[in-house]
Amino acid sequence: MSLLTSRECCSKKVRGAGAGKASPNKEKANVALALKSRYPLKYLLHALKLARSIFYYHAKADNDTEQYQDEKDLIGQIYHEHKGRYGYRRIHLELRRQGVMLNHKTVQRLMGQLGLKSTVRPKRYSSYKGEVGTVAPNVLERDFEATKPDEKWVTDVTEFKVKQQKVYLSPIVDLFTQEVVAYKVAKNVRLPLVTDMLTDAVATLDENAKPIVHSDQGWQYRHKKYQKKLSESGLTQSMSRKGNCLDNAVAENFFALLKTEMYHNQYFEDADDLIAHIDEYIEYYNTKRIKVKLKGLTPIEYRNQALKAA
Repeated sequence: MSLLTSRECCSKKVRGAGAGKASPNKEKANVALALKSRYPLKYLLHALKLARSIFYYHAKADNDTEQYQDEKDLIGQIYHEHKGRYGYRRIHLELRRQGVMLNHKTVQRLMGQLGLKSTVRPKRYSSYKGEVGTVAPNVLERDFEATKPDEKWVTDVTEFKVKQQKVYLSPIVDLFTQEVVAYKVAKNVRLPLVTDMLTDAVATLDENAKPIVHSDQGWQYRHKKYQKKLSESGLTQSMSRKGNCLDNAVAENFFALLKTEMYHNQYFEDADDLIAHIDEYIEYYNTKRIKVKLKGLTPIEYRNQALKAA
């Protein structure tokens, strides 16, 4: 086979491929791939005026697309099932749960090829209302690591707005399991929002469990009724230093996550619709949403695992 013959074949192929939208080098690489079983590659690349490195770059990309097509389909399915809430680390863990063993960097690359990115978290809303009542010491002191469930809890209040209405959420989060132990949602920020939440949380405790309950210096946590409930239940109150949001970082991170994944850029009919979505999200968060920190388990799975091992 002569160089002239290969050049003529290549010319015809390139003209035939010219109607596509691929780059010229991509088209030439496709031509070389189509003809390399009939002609020596070095002749084809010479005739096409295509560098060997460029040819292999496009050949590898095509191979990746074909090789990982099933994995891409599954990645897309996981991403959309969780409404864009999972980044490559969490998708990597979910794939492992389903028996698909891919390197996390490969998952990141395939997500990039699919144009899939998890949502960026915006800044949180501050609920601090000024100094009233009694301030508790900062017992937690940013030690967010716990050795067992119901050892350390954090809580806070956050605000949502929908069609001139406001909705308030007050949860308690366990620092060992990251689980929302109890929560209340209301259309006002009156005291029962936090006292009723605390009552529900205490009802979940075993007799010997006496967690630290950490919050900011919001007026609700300084109120004598809230503090009396803590004392009667044998729980230790802890408060962040004034104006120091990092002292309650876990609660703030939970709000940022929830608002990113459920609230921002979403449409709600009214406050009741939003409340229903909050209920649905917290159920999803506790029972279905795996966490990297929990070794690919959900908060409830992690709690159950710890209780079995105890």
